[in-house]
Amino acid sequence: MEHGHHSGMWVPEVPPTAGRLFLPHLDGWSVLAVLSLVGIAVYVAAVVRLRRSGVSWPWWRTLAWITGCASLFAVTGTWFNGYSMVIFSIHMTQHMVLSLITPLLLLLAAPITLALRTLPRGQGAAGTPRALLLDLLHSRFARFVAHPLFSVPLFIASLYGVYFTPLFDALMANPVGHQVMLAHFVVTGLLFFGPIVAQDPWPRTMSHPGRMIELFLPVPFHAFFGVAIMMSGSLVVDSFAEPPAGWGVDPLRDQGVAGGIVWAFGELPTVLVLAVVFFSWARSDDRHARRLDRAEDRSGDAELDAYNARLRQLAERG
Repeated sequence: MEHGHHSGMWVPEVPPTAGRLFLPHLDGWSVLAVLSLVGIAVYVAAVVRLRRSGVSWPWWRTLAWITGCASLFAVTGTWFNGYSMVIFSIHMTQHMVLSLITPLLLLLAAPITLALRTLPRGQGAAGTPRALLLDLLHSRFARFVAHPLFSVPLFIASLYGVYFTPLFDALMANPVGHQVMLAHFVVTGLLFFGPIVAQDPWPRTMSHPGRMIELFLPVPFHAFFGVAIMMSGSLVVDSFAEPPAGWGVDPLRDQGVAGGIVWAFGELPTVLVLAVVFFSWARSDDRHARRLDRAEDRSGDAELDAYNARLRQLAERG
């Protein structure tokens, strides 16, 4: 029972139940789902290699990566993805997971740091991947896309610019467009949360207050978008106008649920990230205070020492 307007993209024949949502389903269009499995394998191999060389790696980072990849697979490599083609509330849950949950977990896993530690150094072909990664991190392109004036509007446009324009229906009607849209949700999440979570070397660094401000910038836009969809008396997009007959889905009511999901989802990652930023802030203040104490004991020239330590830190990062 292929629905004509899903142009080759798979939709289950039976209505969704809790038991069916996460049944695995991979086909030629499951690009992100396959990447999530490759991602787990590569990361775990890197951690094993690092451990063998005698360097420890925090278990919780590995757990964050595996959970992040699992969240990506859960909404793209299962019946969930099939249902997201015809039911707005399921699509919207998929969007929220991909743009808020998956990126946060992947960023907490510090994959860039892991790569820089495990990729071979030095000149010649062996050292090339590591050199390319460093070049990319320091490139003008990376600094541009990592700039809040780019990443924050992009994050907001992923809501308003996709759903309140004909773009969404165009992307949904095409398997390649659909994959690009799902990847876009993940990438915008990574660009937005990258400098805020700041677990990895990033093209741009921000102060802790700056990270707090950036975190809260999209919150009202996000909430308002959810409310606008909830309150809408007509269908916002056409893709979900005709759910499969006999499934008992009322498109307008389901659209209200989709809006509620957006509205509710905004809070959760914000609280989580706030905790991450707050604790790293407190830790960096502690470290700063300890450095000053030690420097006082040594020389009494505390500020100069702290300044030199900061320069050394920057040089190490670079």
